[in-house]
Amino acid sequence: MSETSTSAISEERAIGRTRLAFDLDADICVVGGGIAGLMVALCAARQGASVVVLEGRHVGWNASGQLMGAVMPGFALPLPDLIERVGVEHARQLWALSWEGAEFIRANASEDMMPGIALSEGALEVSNVDAGDTLLRRLQMLNEDFATEAEGWQVERVRSVLKTDRYFHGIHYPKAFQLDGRSYVHALARLARRAGARIFEDTPVVSIDATGVRKRIVTPSARLRAAHIVLAGNIHLGAPLRRLSDTLLPVWRYGGITAPLGAGLAEAIAFGGSVNDLDGIDQFRIVDGDRLMWVSPETTWSARPGAFAGAVGRRIRSVFPQLGRCEITETFGGATGQTVHGMPQVGQLRKGLWMASGFGRQGLNTSAMAGQLIAGGILAGDDRWRLFSPFELVWAGGVSGRVAGYAVSLWARGSSALAGGLARHRERLRVKERARAARAAEARRRAAAPRRLPIRPKPSDLMGGGEGEDM
Repeated sequence: MSETSTSAISEERAIGRTRLAFDLDADICVVGGGIAGLMVALCAARQGASVVVLEGRHVGWNASGQLMGAVMPGFALPLPDLIERVGVEHARQLWALSWEGAEFIRANASEDMMPGIALSEGALEVSNVDAGDTLLRRLQMLNEDFATEAEGWQVERVRSVLKTDRYFHGIHYPKAFQLDGRSYVHALARLARRAGARIFEDTPVVSIDATGVRKRIVTPSARLRAAHIVLAGNIHLGAPLRRLSDTLLPVWRYGGITAPLGAGLAEAIAFGGSVNDLDGIDQFRIVDGDRLMWVSPETTWSARPGAFAGAVGRRIRSVFPQLGRCEITETFGGATGQTVHGMPQVGQLRKGLWMASGFGRQGLNTSAMAGQLIAGGILAGDDRWRLFSPFELVWAGGVSGRVAGYAVSLWARGSSALAGGLARHRERLRVKERARAARAAEARRRAAAPRRLPIRPKPSDLMGGGEGEDM
């Protein structure tokens, strides 16, 4: 485990967990102590509300505390699909909210407010295939239509920092950043407490009665009343809130961190930010100077993170063979909830009952955005959360949905591998063809060059005679 993670977890343990053991009244009750719930609590408490957070286990125990830590704009739903669904202007407003979420994190993630957060700059999206025209259109849309600073990188530039033939063109986001995910979630809890929020761990919710002006929440050892309830427990909301949790497809992602790799790592990867491929297969970045954090593809079935150590090591070796066999010294993993439409579920289910879930792959910026929107909606009359109203609750299909999701994931990985293999094969053929063309051109040049005949000496020169010589 990295030094920053260890120190953050040690500090959190020193605070001690508190279980709700007495009845309580509050303005807002947040169900779920992950990044979404903590962000709602922080934003609401800073605006003067009395806030209580109920967490069934402990803060950041699931995916919230097991993150790659990349903070980028956007959503799990690809931008062209978002435009097709809601139109350009509506999509612009949603995209701007995602940037607000990212900038809110940056504003809080200073060393003074979140020591040990290990913030680093820049993110790079790379393509597994030679899709320069496609990326150029995406880049133009980001720059011109969505006011996003992004740079297009040609193949040569991508491969100058990532020494592998796996990747072709890329898009660089200089204002994106990443941080230590585990340190972040615990730092967020500290900020929320400092703002006045009360966090109770080991306190699962048994039942909720959302009728009436004062909603009632029952836990194993106490009852709580609140004017507003925010459901931020993702797929683990359980029986009391099955209507919401059943709309989320549980998706697990596992990763590992290598042992120190020394100078060889910098020779293979000369980019300090996070890297992810556009197919959503691989995501990686350097941590602690010379260790590599690598996240595996998604799956809809739970497993022990340690079981993926070998797969992560093999994946690293397949992309960067020069690193050889990397020892995976730490593994991690967690489940996120993905919606059928790919967009977060942010808004009000009924008067006083709010939801913040379904963040999928873009959990950091979107959870920060949701925290601001919901706190503003409750306390300041901000109705921008209504921008998410086109994305209604859709049943995720239960076990059948998980089977289908797993099949789609396998198909996508296979398609990506095939497309990438074909792209690299075509590239090798082009290199050979260019070499053959160069050799043929050189041969033609030599054949077309004028031939110089040897100069034969004159007979007089051979006889040695000359004018004025005596006979």
